[in-house]
Amino acid sequence: MTAAKTDAEIAAEWATETQLVHGGTLRSQFGETSEAIFLTQGFVYTCAEQAEARFKNEDPGYQYSRFANPTVSMLEERLRLLEGAEVCRVMATGMAAVNAALMSYLKTGDHVVAARAMFGSCRYIVETLCPRFGITPTLIDGRDINEWRKAVRPNTKAFFFETPANPTLDLVDIAAVSKLAKEIGALVMVDNVFATPMLQRPLHHGADVVIYSATKHIDGQGRCLGGAVLCSEKFLTDHLQDYFRQTGPSLSPFNAWVMLKSLETMPLRIAAQCANAAKVADYLAAQPGVDRVIYCGRKDHPQADIVAKQMTGGGQMIALEVAGGKDAAFRFQNALRLIKISNNLGDAKSLITHPPTTTHYRIGPAARAELGIGDGMLRLSVGLEHANDLIADVERGLAAARMA
Repeated sequence: MTAAKTDAEIAAEWATETQLVHGGTLRSQFGETSEAIFLTQGFVYTCAEQAEARFKNEDPGYQYSRFANPTVSMLEERLRLLEGAEVCRVMATGMAAVNAALMSYLKTGDHVVAARAMFGSCRYIVETLCPRFGITPTLIDGRDINEWRKAVRPNTKAFFFETPANPTLDLVDIAAVSKLAKEIGALVMVDNVFATPMLQRPLHHGADVVIYSATKHIDGQGRCLGGAVLCSEKFLTDHLQDYFRQTGPSLSPFNAWVMLKSLETMPLRIAAQCANAAKVADYLAAQPGVDRVIYCGRKDHPQADIVAKQMTGGGQMIALEVAGGKDAAFRFQNALRLIKISNNLGDAKSLITHPPTTTHYRIGPAARAELGIGDGMLRLSVGLEHANDLIADVERGLAAARMA
């Protein structure tokens, strides 16, 4: 007689859209339709013996919401199904997730290689924080597999990168870097925020750990902070779990509940945002006063071959360089009426920022020049507004940028 399938096995057979509505759902004795919010710090035990067994991991159940919580567990299971990972741990912010993934694994004497095109806070962890603990970093041009090869040392333990990168939309060939990592016994950790799990699944290309700022597309509506690390059971057991339990980067159950509801509409949101972004990028590319447009969905992206290899869509992020430097970029932003100036991204609202004076200000002019972040660069996160309204607003911005 064939054994009945578990809930997890059944959920694994569903399409992505179905998983994002039903995956990981736990119901209380009240049989609620929507996921419940368990706003509690702790849990009670039927007896002292049960409490002892829980802390020995001999009795399944919850102990303390810093370790695990039913609402948080639902979000972790839903993200695990979406990514195709063995396990997931969600955290208070995306940067908490980046820090936990790297610092739970690396130790004094280790070496980490990272693509230099990355978010300023990620660069701080790799370039500034790691050396304080005796971990040596090497930053390279992640677009070139030979750079990864040349950077390898006998003590190289991890490769870390964003793809597409913030804000330049540089890509890293996940499969090629993962193949190299396996040859030397290192792990590959990918920040997949810009692509989202809807457009790119790094684990399918050989990566070991995937990291998200859930603040971005997973929430998608500018409400909550959150982060996630997806990995193997072995990585969780050997490295991440104790770090997570003891250092306390846990996610609020309320934020977890908000993100559970957001995941239900994520496929619809991402598809609509990608369609809008493609139209806006094409419009920008044809306009005078725009020196450069970078969009992963355009054939003129410098790494269009890598996009085709590992992404299923162009995403909703656009990088553009306006002629006239910082002054023109500021005039562009200040003339906008619909698109909002904000350093966030992945929102239902279209958002724009000037990386040289915001997200990448602290890395300094030399590092920005090395990355190709010019004074006229703008990063546009395209939302759910009508494409015609967005194009009209961009046209207004360009007219102002051209005014000397």
